[in-house]
Amino acid sequence: MIPTFPVYLFDIDGTLLESAADIVGAVQEALAGAPDCPPVTYDFLASYIGRHLFDLFGDLFPGAPQSRMDELLAQYRQIYLARGHKMTRVYPGVPDALAALGGRKGTATTKGTPTTRAVLDQFGLLRFFDHVQGTDGFPSKPAPDVIFTALAALGARPEDCLFVGDSPADMEAGRRAGVKTCAVTYGYGRREALAEFTPDYWIDDLRELAPTAATMVHSKDA
Repeated sequence: MIPTFPVYLFDIDGTLLESAADIVGAVQEALAGAPDCPPVTYDFLASYIGRHLFDLFGDLFPGAPQSRMDELLAQYRQIYLARGHKMTRVYPGVPDALAALGGRKGTATTKGTPTTRAVLDQFGLLRFFDHVQGTDGFPSKPAPDVIFTALAALGARPEDCLFVGDSPADMEAGRRAGVKTCAVTYGYGRREALAEFTPDYWIDDLRELAPTAATMVHSKDA
C-alpha cells in the first residue's frame, strides 16, 4: 500500500499520456531534412522521451554548433504542435486516479509550461491540477530544477512530495530533489534502467496511487 502524500507531482509523457507516436513522429519529420543523420529506429527515438531533445541531437550530431541544435528544436516544436496530438491517448485509469487522489497535484515535465497546459486541457486533465509546471529556461530532468520550481509554486517541501514518472531521468531528478519517487511500469522507461535509481514505489496502473479509484473501477467491472 502506497501512503498518501500532501503533494503529488507527475511527469506527462509515458506517465499520464501515451504520446510516443506524436513525439517520435515529429522528431522523425524534423530529422528527415538532415542528410547526415544516421539511421535511427522508432524505439531508439522513444528512449529519449522525457529528456531534452538536445541530448538526442547531441548524440546524433556530435560537435554540431548550438545554432543547429536550436534550429532542429524549433522545427520539432513546430511539427509537434501542428500534429494536434492526434495520435496521443490518455492511459487507462488516469482520470479516475487523479479524481480520487487527495492532496495537491502538479506537473514536472520537460515540455514547456504553455504546451503542457494546452495538452492537459485538450485531454480533459487540466482540471485536476493545482499547478502546471514545465521546463522553462532552466536545466531539464535529470536535473531537479523543474521539481524544485513546482514545489516552490505549491509552497511545499520535498519531504511532502511523491513524484510519479516513467523514465530514469524522472527517478534521478526525484532523488536529486529529495522527494519520494514512484515508477510506473507501463511507460517508456525500461524496468532495469528505472531500478538503478531504486524508486520508493512501483505501480502498474495509476489507480494504485488512490485505492478508492481502483475499487471504483473494479466495482464497475464486476
